[in-house]
Amino acid sequence: MGRMHSPGKGIAGSALPYRRTPPSWLKTTSTEVCELICKLARKGLTPSQIGTILRDSHGIGQVRMVTGGKILRILKINGLAPTIPEDLYCLIKKAVSMRKHLERNHRDKDTKYRLILIESRIYRIARFYKRTRQLPPTWRYDSATASTLVS
Repeated sequence: MGRMHSPGKGIAGSALPYRRTPPSWLKTTSTEVCELICKLARKGLTPSQIGTILRDSHGIGQVRMVTGGKILRILKINGLAPTIPEDLYCLIKKAVSMRKHLERNHRDKDTKYRLILIESRIYRIARFYKRTRQLPPTWRYDSATASTLVS
């Protein structure tokens, strides 16, 4: 599927290893990885930031290979999952920073246009998450109260 507001197709990406077992040189157990994930989540890190730290600092390329479950599922089991999904959170954060920029720079027409595109993406993703019951049906994006969601 292509991008929403640009002509790109976005088909480039890395391929996962064929073997679904952890590498033989990795000595970290499944419970240690789960504890590490919970510890990093308590510090306030997002699931993608946790995955980056595990990959770069601990040599765990794929958490699913070691634990049998994804990072977000492990966080949900332990009650540490974020209230709103991470991609929606990032879009709201971007929209809040653009509104803050527009308060100082009223004549920036390009930012006004990009803000409209980002907010339409927020509405679309929110509709999807309501349909898949990851967001409550009464949840609404409101630009006036969006900064409280992000902070």
